[in-house]
Amino acid sequence: MKILICSDGMPAADNATRLGALLAPPLQAQTALLGIAEKADDESSLREALEKQAQWLREQNVSPQIVLRSGDPVPQIVDETSKTKYDLVIIGARKTGSTGAYWRSEKTYEVIKSISPPVLVAMGEWAEFKRFLVCTGGKEFIEEAVQLTGKLAKAIGASVTLLHVMAEPPAIYADLVRLEEDVDRLLQSKSELGINLSGQKADLEKIGAAAEVRIRHGMVVDQVFAEVREKNYDLIVTGSSQARGMVRHYIMGDLTRAILNHANCPVLVARAGKIAGPRGLWRSIRRAFAAKKG
Repeated sequence: MKILICSDGMPAADNATRLGALLAPPLQAQTALLGIAEKADDESSLREALEKQAQWLREQNVSPQIVLRSGDPVPQIVDETSKTKYDLVIIGARKTGSTGAYWRSEKTYEVIKSISPPVLVAMGEWAEFKRFLVCTGGKEFIEEAVQLTGKLAKAIGASVTLLHVMAEPPAIYADLVRLEEDVDRLLQSKSELGINLSGQKADLEKIGAAAEVRIRHGMVVDQVFAEVREKNYDLIVTGSSQARGMVRHYIMGDLTRAILNHANCPVLVARAGKIAGPRGLWRSIRRAFAAKKG
């Protein structure tokens, strides 16, 4: 695995480096520390900050490659990730406000939308980094995010919770609500949601990560943070999907933006795979059937 840690020498970048120092050793990851000076006058202080950050990595037996660049951070990160294939990019994010669409530096959102690798945003607090929450829509295209989360969880001994939030149905559908709240019944059902959630849980367990599924009802953002407060997660995993067209660009939905705005722990924005067509359900059914036979 290859990890890129991005730094501008500011305190938010210290968080990114500390998180990288936590993940790189168990992942046995090759690690690069990319320092970007927006102004020529910043280069001297940036070099000092990079050396301090590199020392944190060395103390964890990680030997980082240090890359120093100057200019606008977003194009520099795009260029670096275009030249070298990274499995994970770690960035810091400082809070710049509490109103409007973007509560953190706009560069944070631009990096997420502009590069191919998954982006781990180091912010807020984390205690042991042992409880991961994956916000899953219960569809197949989230599987790449599930696979990455499983690898991280296995490496550091973390558990993974797959959270699916359902809209609150009318009272006449009380039986449906009871089915959805009975996770075991849902996972054994032949519904598309049950098959996909069961498959995602099985995939995590196959990787070697402890996994559970939780179902909540209501507004998605409200329920995600209710779950976070209740269970005290150290990492939230959400997704982005590739836009149509010739130019590579990722769409960050309202849920991902809201999580980045409000979260008080690191957030992993994992790339979703291609949205499955009609065959997607049949693949899920075959996979569930094979699992039962095994």
